[in-house]
Amino acid sequence: MTEMKITVWQLPNCVQCMQTKKQFDKLGIQYTVRDLNRNPNAVERFKELGLIAAPIVETDDRRWSGFRLERINALHKHLTTERIHGKNVPLEPMTQVADEFPEDNNE
Repeated sequence: MTEMKITVWQLPNCVQCMQTKKQFDKLGIQYTVRDLNRNPNAVERFKELGLIAAPIVETDDRRWSGFRLERINALHKHLTTERIHGKNVPLEPMTQVADEFPEDNNE
């Protein structure tokens, strides 16, 4: 079984980012955190997609911006259903912006 890739793009001291991660943690949703301020190319790509509020959440098959409790709950329901059926991979995964722009590890 392949796990769905979930990325939370955040900004420093972002209350909505912290709330999103807190809700994911509460629901047991595993995710990766990336910093928007360290990835200007990703920020530009998100703007082109109309995603302008932090955090920006990406999965294999969905993408949204801001703290969206209804979207988090829908994702949790989707993951639960997939696990019940022994899978966790959407039928049509989208390419994540995180895959398009590797993070610069040079500080």
